[in-house]
Amino acid sequence: MGKFILGAIVTLLILILGGLGLATLGFLPTTANVTPPRMESRIAMGAVDASAERHAPRVTNPLQLTDQNLEDGMKLYTMNCALCHGSLDQKPSSLSKSFYPPAPNLVSDPPDDPEWRTFYTIRTGIRYTGMPAWEKALSEEEMWKITSLLSHLDKLPPGVQEYYKTSFGVAPGGSNEQKKDHDK
Repeated sequence: MGKFILGAIVTLLILILGGLGLATLGFLPTTANVTPPRMESRIAMGAVDASAERHAPRVTNPLQLTDQNLEDGMKLYTMNCALCHGSLDQKPSSLSKSFYPPAPNLVSDPPDDPEWRTFYTIRTGIRYTGMPAWEKALSEEEMWKITSLLSHLDKLPPGVQEYYKTSFGVAPGGSNEQKKDHDK
């Protein structure tokens, strides 16, 4: 039994050292212009989810959900997030597919995470994805305004929907037909 355990440990060490050797000698691809393999995406996103669950404080948004805060969130999103995550006029980002993994389009597919988690992601970023930590560039209030917008993008109050439509030429969550009409 002792020889079996020793054999298992030696095998694991060889596999780990072999993997490290392949990585440090440049045999593993590091290009960002390819689609990540499904297994890699699943493992990486699982790690991101588990880390956020473990480390993100369960805080409540200190801002009231007002039309002004949501409109400010739209302006902040447009200036800081749209380049990577898609603009509020519902056009996809030109850079999204250049990231590895690709940046999600937060307008066409808003996050369904709790606000504390969205805020944590904005504040701390996500390592090795290109998603920066915004806590040194935006105030806490600004990060909460973006969080509020993303959390309520599919259920904006009527006044904010009108502001959205006036500012971006499409209704929030507009269908492809609305997008085609806007492009004419």
